[in-house]
Amino acid sequence: MDRVKGKVAVVTGGASGIGEATAKLLAREGASAAIVDIDDVNGQRVAGEIQNAGGVAAFWHMDVTREEEVRQAFAGIYDKFRQLHILVNNAGIAGPRKPVHETPVEEWDRVMNVNLRGAFFCTKHAVPYILKTGTGSVVNVASVYGILGCDTPSYDTSKGAMRSMTKSDALIYAKSNIRFNSIHPGNILTPLFRKLAAVIDPVGVDNAIRKLSVSNPLGRMGTPEEIANCILFLASDESSYVTGIELLADGGMVNLPFPVY
Repeated sequence: MDRVKGKVAVVTGGASGIGEATAKLLAREGASAAIVDIDDVNGQRVAGEIQNAGGVAAFWHMDVTREEEVRQAFAGIYDKFRQLHILVNNAGIAGPRKPVHETPVEEWDRVMNVNLRGAFFCTKHAVPYILKTGTGSVVNVASVYGILGCDTPSYDTSKGAMRSMTKSDALIYAKSNIRFNSIHPGNILTPLFRKLAAVIDPVGVDNAIRKLSVSNPLGRMGTPEEIANCILFLASDESSYVTGIELLADGGMVNLPFPVY
């Protein structure tokens, strides 16, 4: 308990999946959780559930692709809490399963705008407040597919670029006592996965889960809570000498002799 007590944490994409699990865990460990998302209904639900459990949380509507919305949301968060210690850049979308020569530029840009440009905007507008606070940690939620590659070029590219951006920012802001690290989940059983699996696998969601579980060294998919635990470590002072790393949370996928999807 109290591993991030007294800290203020912003979690983007906090209305479901990894973001929801992260916001709830950070709040249980003592942080004030600022949940941002375009999903107002579930964002308010998550904030309410944290409050009902005795934690501190509030929700802000924010589209990470719109810089003015991002600027206003972070200004509002700072006005409310007067501090900012933790940013979790979690908001993201999946990309089309198409080769590059069949990918419309609009689909490519949409993935880049949410996954990469969004993380850039949030970092840009969070850092000045973290500098005022005096110390902080930024955790970028990337993907194992930003390292291995898959059959979703736009998604893989966005997450690979997030990995590189993390390392650059870690060097730039080290002297300002702001740490930057990325986490690279494998196949995680989130609401978004269930939605996509129902479309991708003609047999159904359960069959998609079975195939991905069989091909994983640990023999199963991961859970949002398991990724939240890793994010908590990177966000907390327990990782005070850790910056610029990529933390793999993929059940061992990256160690396979060749990727199996």
